Amino acid sequence: MSGVVLATGGYDHVVRLIDPTSGAATRSFKVPDSQVNALAVSGDKRFVAAALNPCVKIFDLASRSDQPVAYLEGHVGNVTGVGFDADTRWIF
Repeated sequence: MSGVVLATGGYDHVVRLIDPTSGAATRSFKVPDSQVNALAVSGDKRFVAAALNPCVKIFDLASRSDQPVAYLEGHVGNVTGVGFDADTRWIF
């Protein structure tokens, strides 16, 4: 894949990585417990964070595993936004 990462998600409970040149899905992550409300790709393009209901899951794009590397919980409802700081040290 090129240096550009395009991630999509929605009510089908799947995060898909798309090659923007061909439009083909190159990888996917299932999130069976929630729809995908928002996505963020880290500045170093190593992680994608998925805002779900009621949590955030972070996936490692360099890993072959489709399991999240972090599961952030504590919300009592939908998480509708997510992002990384410029250095990929923090998530908001």
